[in-house]
Amino acid sequence: MVAPGPRDSVETGPNRSLSAIGAAPRVIRIAGPPLPYDPTYHLLWRLDKLRRIAIRESPDVLEIDSPYAAAAGCLSLSRKYFGVRTFMWHADFIDTYVRVKLERDAGVSTQLATIALEPLWSMVRGIAARCDATFVASKWTEEKLSSHGVARVTRIPFGIERSAFSPRARSEDTRRALLGSQASAPGVALLIGVGRFAVEKRWDVVLDAFESLRREAPVVLALFGDGPERPAIEARARSLGGDLRLPGFERDRGKLAAALASADVLVHGCPYETFGFAVAEAMSSGLPQVLPDEGGAIELADASCSERYPSGDAAACEQAIRRMLARIHADEPSVRAGAVRAASRIPSVREQFEATYEAYARLLRDRGPWKAHLRH
Repeated sequence: MVAPGPRDSVETGPNRSLSAIGAAPRVIRIAGPPLPYDPTYHLLWRLDKLRRIAIRESPDVLEIDSPYAAAAGCLSLSRKYFGVRTFMWHADFIDTYVRVKLERDAGVSTQLATIALEPLWSMVRGIAARCDATFVASKWTEEKLSSHGVARVTRIPFGIERSAFSPRARSEDTRRALLGSQASAPGVALLIGVGRFAVEKRWDVVLDAFESLRREAPVVLALFGDGPERPAIEARARSLGGDLRLPGFERDRGKLAAALASADVLVHGCPYETFGFAVAEAMSSGLPQVLPDEGGAIELADASCSERYPSGDAAACEQAIRRMLARIHADEPSVRAGAVRAASRIPSVREQFEATYEAYARLLRDRGPWKAHLRH
């Protein structure tokens, strides 16, 4: 993996058996300046270094995971330096950021915004046209890209670790810790949200719904994550007197799994998901969900374990939470069982990678031998 970072570096994976044969996974960082909105992200701007690394590695598969500088660097390479070139669409930068700026912030109509965004979709079509496949993780994203004329779109859903995210991870200690001072209150409900603290995740919708709900119902909301909007969310937490809890970004998978399995409802605000890992892992944990009606995450859900609301509508989100809490009160075991059943239709991580590698293999078979001219 080649990615930007604060400095040039090479990180080698811990697999010693692979290291012994020179095949250990590596992350090669190229130093780049921090981005202004979120300085934990860095700009990949040294295309000369990117090109040299790609030529040196001469990969069977050269995969573009960003439509910006990474795409420019990879598209500039001659095909003699790689087997096949693919494009991974894992973030919808056009509608997530640019359309929102035009419509919500600048007051541009949907029709005019669509016209203004066409050059960006033309750029995406240009990248995909020079790749052997464009991979997406959801049907919603597949249909969107195909509707914009993107070529050779291939859907391979992401996978989840069902062995980690399971109802068996439920922990009363974890639940009490997340409820805090409300732990001994009768009938208190624990809501949970997981995701980056950034504008596109629409935590404002979730927080507005929660603030209205807590005036009439005993509820606590725990948001797991971090990001540039954390100061604003912390300010909301101070105003809510402890009912909004911010455990931070949880790196321990077991602890996050315990939190999901120990909560009552996952509340999600982002209508731009290209898949929805948090939703998938919540389902696998037996956790019911309240979801916006747009984006890739909604197609993961099942009516047996979820409630949906019009994206961006905080009042509707609040009502959806109320409906879900009523369903849980009436028959919690069946709602949680419905979540586990729905999650069983999502691939495992192993199944995801097997499908990905098979897709690579098909593309390479079509390409045929290509390394004969290279000297190693």
